[in-house]
Amino acid sequence: MEGSEVRKLAALEDDHWWYRERRHLLAGMLKGRTPGRALDIGAAGGGNTRVMRDLGWQVSPLEYGPEGAEVARERGLAVMRADATRLPLEDACLDLVTAFDLLEHLEEDVSCVREVIRVLKPGGSFLIAVPADPKLWSTHDVAVSHVRRYTRQTLTELLDQPGLRLEWMKSWMVLLRPVVALRRRSSSGSDLEELNPIVNFGLRAIVTAERYLPVSSLPGVSLFAEVRRTL
Repeated sequence: MEGSEVRKLAALEDDHWWYRERRHLLAGMLKGRTPGRALDIGAAGGGNTRVMRDLGWQVSPLEYGPEGAEVARERGLAVMRADATRLPLEDACLDLVTAFDLLEHLEEDVSCVREVIRVLKPGGSFLIAVPADPKLWSTHDVAVSHVRRYTRQTLTELLDQPGLRLEWMKSWMVLLRPVVALRRRSSSGSDLEELNPIVNFGLRAIVTAERYLPVSSLPGVSLFAEVRRTL
């Protein structure tokens, strides 16, 4: 992601409806788990890193670009700079890896997945979020340097690696998918922008309602998944 977009993300993520809800979802995914050693790949402003830290995880944020690393350091995080396809960690040393909105930026996404397998302990988990559905491709994807959007099939195929077991996969942003699709037909850049507080509150209310509705198997804007190392 370009440095300017990373700065936009960092400025928005504390209050923006999208990032607030995703932090809530991550906290829910980690509920009831015994904290251990974790890695947050593509940490950017560190919102997810802080969720994990506050839940007791010994978490290291990782960023590839200088701007993302600088933003993380400005927020008091001891960030590592490294390529996600060549992690500077020993084998089988982590209990958890997260990569939210990271794989879609990588030409060699399979190399990243294989590196995650290498550094995870047996029984360790890999939590993933990616943009869904190539039909939603727009100038937003270009502006934030996406290489692809995933389908359930292509994400399943990516994660179908020796030593991994898919635990679950679900859609997110199902209720707002029509709004996103309409907006992106006429957009000319990324969606990373400050919103009117009333609009922000309204979108947050809609996406919060999705927590309680049985819609996660329907087409959405993002896909979440968890895989576990078995070997």
